[in-house]
Amino acid sequence: MPAFVTLSGRSVRLEPLSLAVVDDLVAAASEDRSTYGFTPVPHGREEMASYVEAALAEQAEGRTMPFAIRWLHTDRVVGATRLMHLEYWQGPMPWPPGTRGAVGEVPSVADIGYTWLAASAQGAGVNRESKYLMLSLAFETWQVHRITLKADVRNVRSRAAIEALGAHLDGVRRAEARGSDDTVRDTAYYSILSSEWPLVRERLHARLDLVEAA
Repeated sequence: MPAFVTLSGRSVRLEPLSLAVVDDLVAAASEDRSTYGFTPVPHGREEMASYVEAALAEQAEGRTMPFAIRWLHTDRVVGATRLMHLEYWQGPMPWPPGTRGAVGEVPSVADIGYTWLAASAQGAGVNRESKYLMLSLAFETWQVHRITLKADVRNVRSRAAIEALGAHLDGVRRAEARGSDDTVRDTAYYSILSSEWPLVRERLHARLDLVEAA
């Protein structure tokens, strides 16, 4: 199981998700819920506590690494995100096929998802730097082969943000899941491969105005 870490950037710090930040997350999610048209975000303390508890249960199994997003500009928790669907390809193949194998030391592939932000933090670069921090951990520390990102095909804003990273559109899975608006949604799947990370990193550095260390 990978060691849990705090990821610090210039304006964002990704902190281990815990029940201690439930009230902060409730406040963040309550700012303007009209911005969550295609994103399921817990509403109220009871839903938020259940959301955090479920994430921590998956973390205990080595299947997810959930974070609270702290915006250093305001020193407030303004949302959440996670590295999820962690798969471990080390060791013998599990049998029968399709069963979950033993958790390894580091994941081989992962998804980034369950990302949501308070209305005040949207469009302020918080999402971009959060993605950069998680991608850096996945590709440079874990050395994963692939990161997957996905979005409701109707969510133009999320898809544009994913495409701006330089992720490749793998395709659209039709009738893939129940949408947050209780419809049956189609889902756009994107990926970034380890061979593509250097170019993606360079693009993110430019957009975040970061300078490579000499």
